[in-house]
Amino acid sequence: MKALIYIFLIAIVAQAHAEPAVSFGQAKKALKEHVYYDRNQSEFGTIYCGCNWEWKGRSSGRVDLRSCGFEVRARPSRAKRIEYEHIVPAHSLGHLRQCWQQGGRKNCSRSDPAFRRMYVDLRNLSISVGEYNADRSNYRFTALPGTALQHGACPSKVDFKQRAAEPRDTAKGLVARTYFYMHDRYNLPMSKSQQRLMMVWDKNYPPSDWEIERERRMLRVTGHSNPFMTGEKSWKLGHKNEGAGLKDLSQGRFKVQSESQALNGDVIRGNKNSKVYHLPTGCPSYNAMAPHNRVKFKTESEAVSAGYRKAGNCR
Repeated sequence: MKALIYIFLIAIVAQAHAEPAVSFGQAKKALKEHVYYDRNQSEFGTIYCGCNWEWKGRSSGRVDLRSCGFEVRARPSRAKRIEYEHIVPAHSLGHLRQCWQQGGRKNCSRSDPAFRRMYVDLRNLSISVGEYNADRSNYRFTALPGTALQHGACPSKVDFKQRAAEPRDTAKGLVARTYFYMHDRYNLPMSKSQQRLMMVWDKNYPPSDWEIERERRMLRVTGHSNPFMTGEKSWKLGHKNEGAGLKDLSQGRFKVQSESQALNGDVIRGNKNSKVYHLPTGCPSYNAMAPHNRVKFKTESEAVSAGYRKAGNCR
């Protein structure tokens, strides 16, 4: 089955056309525009509770709680909005890294290129009801047969005492294959108990039509597949990670700009007429715009926040 999915994906997508997101804001925008743009009123809905939502602004959205029977537990403001949840929590991505010990997520996002790459990997981000995202926190996934639902009809569970969560059955396969992807691609450790659980979920909950379509869209945006989704790889207990997502970092080929510093000490130039920005390296039109049309930015995130998009001819 997975081999057929892989053939289907490769036949449709011959060439990637987008570059990796640099900031969390860029990742959210890419997900809205290229992956979830038409999923806000779908049968699958938000990943854990199946709620529909209305898009608002650049990448935010307002949840239709009645569409899924979601009941607010304690955070009304977060229950009303969508959030982009890390399926493998940010804590799991960073807590073993030195940057985390010296300042947590904020410091890692600012100073550690490897963490930034993991943090904005589109496949690890999915749209969730904000309150469930907050309640799930960085809890591990497990089976919670004796735990009562705490968010109305939302079928996903949270056990605060055990610091654990269980996604609804509809999401378990996607969760498992995302865990395999993230741990293999970024050489993250996974306990044997978590491996066994994810292997069961992967087997019992094969890809849905939406997961197949989601992977097709992800492939077009990122230029690479999830090999555990396509059938290129299968996870076995004691799996040896490949670490493909970090190899070019160690070889110095991946250049990502710090959120606090300008690239190579130069400024990013935006064109106030076209609302397109150009980097000082890799963008052929950096010097082409008239001086009176130039707007300077220190970081790409600053440019994106101002409503600019990256020039299409940047390498």
